[in-house]
Amino acid sequence: MRRRSARSLELPRRRTVSRIPAASRPSGAGGDARDRRRSNVTAVQPLQLLSPEGGASVEPPEGLDPERLLSLYRNMVRLRVFDRRALNLQRQGRINFYAPASGQEAAMIGSAAALEPQDVAYPTYRESGVCLQRGMSLRTMADQLFGNARDLVKGRQMPNHWSSREHNIVSISSCIATQIPQAAGTGMAQRFRGENAATICYFGDGATSEGDFHAGLNFAGVFRANTVFFCQNNQWAITVPVTRQTAAPSIAIKASAYGFEGIRIDGNDLLVVYKTVREALEKARSGGGPTLIEALTYRMGPHSTSDDPRRYRTEQEVETWRRRDPIERLQRYLEARGWIDAEQVERIAAEAKEEVDRAISEAEAVGPPEPETLFEDVYARPTPQLERERRELLDLIRRGVVSRVTHTPIRGS
Repeated sequence: MRRRSARSLELPRRRTVSRIPAASRPSGAGGDARDRRRSNVTAVQPLQLLSPEGGASVEPPEGLDPERLLSLYRNMVRLRVFDRRALNLQRQGRINFYAPASGQEAAMIGSAAALEPQDVAYPTYRESGVCLQRGMSLRTMADQLFGNARDLVKGRQMPNHWSSREHNIVSISSCIATQIPQAAGTGMAQRFRGENAATICYFGDGATSEGDFHAGLNFAGVFRANTVFFCQNNQWAITVPVTRQTAAPSIAIKASAYGFEGIRIDGNDLLVVYKTVREALEKARSGGGPTLIEALTYRMGPHSTSDDPRRYRTEQEVETWRRRDPIERLQRYLEARGWIDAEQVERIAAEAKEEVDRAISEAEAVGPPEPETLFEDVYARPTPQLERERRELLDLIRRGVVSRVTHTPIRGS
C-alpha cells in the first residue's frame, strides 16, 4: 500500500473560499502530481479563516463573540481530556471499546455549535464532540461507555454509540455510511413539512466509498433535502489512505454530480468550520437544498482501541499534523486577541480534568442494568410470551439457578 507523504498532507494556507458549485468544475491550484494524472480537474484549496499560527488579524464570524469562543474552547479541552481518559480506560480493561476523537475537535465542536435546537444530528461513533456540544453531559457520556444502569440505552449499544432524543441526536450505527440515506430522508421530511429545521449528517472519508453515500446524496439532491453532509476527511479509513478512496481531487467535488454545492474547508480551523456549517444550515432551512462540506482534518490517535496506527503511517506524518493541533491553534488566536491568558488556560484544563474524573468515577460506581430491563422497550405493550419469559428469568435468579446478568470486560490487545 502506498503511503501518502507528510508533504502531500499539508494544508494550504490560502484564506479564499473553496466552493464547488453544482454542475461545475473547480478552479484553483493544488494537489500533487498523482492527483492531476488521475483527473482532468485540479484540486481545490480549502477555505480557511484562521491561520495555522492563530494570529489576531481575523475577525470572528457572526455568532462567535469572545464569550462564545471561550465556551467552544472550553468544550474542545473537555473533549480532549475525556478522550484521553476513555482511551486509557479501555487499555486498562475497564470499558470494552473506544474510538478516539483527538485532533478533530474543531470540526466537531465548530459544526455542532452552528446547529439550532430543532436541528437533527446523525453522528458516527467518533463524534463525541458533537454530543458534548449539543448539551450531553460528560456523566451521561461516561454512563454509556460503561453501559451501566443509568445508561440511556441500558447497555444495549457499543461504547461511543450515543443517542439522545432530548438533544436530537439519532442513535449511532457501527455500519459505515448507513446514516447517510437516513439523514437525506429526514431532511426531505423537514422540507415537505415546511419545518424551520435542518439535518446534519457526519461521516468520514472512508464512507464516501460506500453505496449509501451515492444513494443518500443523490436522493438529497433530487428532493432538495434540508440536509448538510459533513465529511470529516481525517486522511485514513482505518488503514486505507484517502488517496485509495477516490481518484477525484477532493471529496467536495462529488457534490457537483448530485446537483448541489460542495465546499472544502480546513477542518482544524474552528472559525471557518462554524461559519461554513452555519451558512449551509441556514440555506437548507430556507429551502436552498443540501450542501456537502469536506473538512480536512487528521485523526491523531488510532482508529479505535482495536487499531495500531504505527503499522501503516509514519511519525513524520503525525508530527506534521500535530503542529496544527486545533486546540492550540484556537488558544493562540484567543491569546492574540486578548480574550484568554495563561491563568485561564490552566484553570480551564484543571476544571476539565476534575469534571471528567468525577464523571468517570460516578459512572463506574453504578452497577449494570437490572436483568428485567432486557424485556423493556421491545414492544409498546409486552406480549404474554414476553411476560412469561420475564417472570421465568426473575424466578431463576431468585432461586440461584442462574447468576445475575453482568458485563464481561474485553481487554484490548
